[in-house]
Amino acid sequence: MLSSARFIEAPRRLRAFVRAHEASLIVLAALVGTIGGLVVAAMSALVEVLHVLLFNLEMGDRLSSQFRIEPWRALLVPSLGGLLLGFAFLLLVRWRPAREVDPIEANALHGGRMSFRGSVIVALQTVWSSGVGASVGLEAGYTQLSSGLAASLGRGFHLRRADQRVMVGCGAAAAIAGAFGAPLAGAFYAFELVIGGYTPASLTPVGVAAVTGYFVAHAFTVLSFGVGVGPVGDVLGRDLAIASLLGILSALFGIAIMRGVALCETLLVKIRLWPPLRPALGGLGVGALALMSPQVMSSGHGALHFAGFVSIPLAVVATMFVLKAIASVISLGSGFRGGLFFATLFLGALGGHLFAGGFDAIWPGLKLNPNVYAIIGMSALSASVVGGPLTMAFIALESTGNLWLTTAVLVAVIISTQITRELFGYSFATWRLHLRGETIRSAADVGWIRELTVRTMMRQDVSTVNASTPIEEFRKKFPLGSKNQVVVVDGSGRYAGLALVADAHAPDVEPAKGLLGIAHFRDVVLHPGMNIQEAIAVFDAAEAESLAVVDSDGERRPIGVLSEAHAMRRYAEESEQRRREVIGEI
Repeated sequence: MLSSARFIEAPRRLRAFVRAHEASLIVLAALVGTIGGLVVAAMSALVEVLHVLLFNLEMGDRLSSQFRIEPWRALLVPSLGGLLLGFAFLLLVRWRPAREVDPIEANALHGGRMSFRGSVIVALQTVWSSGVGASVGLEAGYTQLSSGLAASLGRGFHLRRADQRVMVGCGAAAAIAGAFGAPLAGAFYAFELVIGGYTPASLTPVGVAAVTGYFVAHAFTVLSFGVGVGPVGDVLGRDLAIASLLGILSALFGIAIMRGVALCETLLVKIRLWPPLRPALGGLGVGALALMSPQVMSSGHGALHFAGFVSIPLAVVATMFVLKAIASVISLGSGFRGGLFFATLFLGALGGHLFAGGFDAIWPGLKLNPNVYAIIGMSALSASVVGGPLTMAFIALESTGNLWLTTAVLVAVIISTQITRELFGYSFATWRLHLRGETIRSAADVGWIRELTVRTMMRQDVSTVNASTPIEEFRKKFPLGSKNQVVVVDGSGRYAGLALVADAHAPDVEPAKGLLGIAHFRDVVLHPGMNIQEAIAVFDAAEAESLAVVDSDGERRPIGVLSEAHAMRRYAEESEQRRREVIGEI
């Protein structure tokens, strides 16, 4: 993370004006939306240029919509591109060892703070990965860079924590709205996945950013809403029930993909393949799959225009489905940068078409519309992997304009999301964080809990007494009413217990046992790095009203005291502060 001193700050009067006027946040959101739209256009153009240069395409052509790629290009470009990316990772670890924070983690743990330089690095890695043909989505780079720039803008204006998190959400909303031509989907992507909830205070800024990002991005391309689809027919009541089954299958397949990526990473680690060679091997695997189906390459954005799927034999669709899934797992598991949003949309569309074809084979009289189930499958699978059921429902609505189809989509995505939560518990983004040791499952702001540590709450004016001090001397030094408790230490200054002054003055105390005879919690202490929840758990387990805080270097030297009452009061104050920020009271 970069310190605030490394950012360009707005003039003090302008900062004060922005903080004092809620409407100023809307102006910043429009600026962020403009930035997000330009980011989408610029990154898309860079990838297109790479495809033209490396795969000998014409400008305007999509790599994933090609029917044939020269075999030597299909094999060499991804593998050599992966090798270069691997060496870049190796150099980057030495130059910048800290892991980059994505928008979800930034809002959950860091109050919306992101590294500008790190966001640029991730965006460039994503552009390169997709540019050399790896089966990864650009949406990870879009949102990373847009949100990173938005976070830098917010820090330049010294925005409050809640407003800073909204700015990060605005960046993501603008990027998704521009990438998919879906402003509503972009806004709800921010609400569901990046901000962690919808509030009246965040509605206008995020909505303005999404609409602005959409118009700016599509100023460089043909203006359209949603992904390209074929004509859809009537959606009947039976389709709602059948969509439920497709939602179940989508959840199971989505879980399999996410676990497959982790399994691929684990296998490459176990065989002890040199890290720079892992993306090269993954690129070679993707290239080999592309010899059979070029649609597996890059994000799949070109192949996602599935209006012609109805004329493709089911055997070909099934082959594309399997190969694309394997290519996505290999690409991400071997170390290429990117996301699964685009890939799961494409896979879901293929899977929905297969589902409709298979259902018609079993029950010919139904004659299910393949385009309808391609839309349902697209949304349900993405809801499982990416999260955000309303985001996927709005993509369907903005793509088709069909409310009845959106109803069927909503049924499928709700079922898919719920099954994924029950059986797996993570989206792909939070699953990756889980594998790194984090415990968050959404972008809900829990970072303040980690920042509220024992060190920030404890009293440092701690009174100590040597364990060898006689009871009578202790009574003279600490008469009743002078202190509640005193920390007992041994001859080396290490913590030995907590002596209550009232216990020392009790008439039935046995002076012969010394201070250690009345010392409490000799094996229970707090450490300064504990957060408020960990501290409260220790208080509950020990049934203690107050505990000593000892240093974390193993010497167990007391450095403070914390009472349960003070800890609970601080927790309640901070919770109320966050609640007021969320609803826009301050």
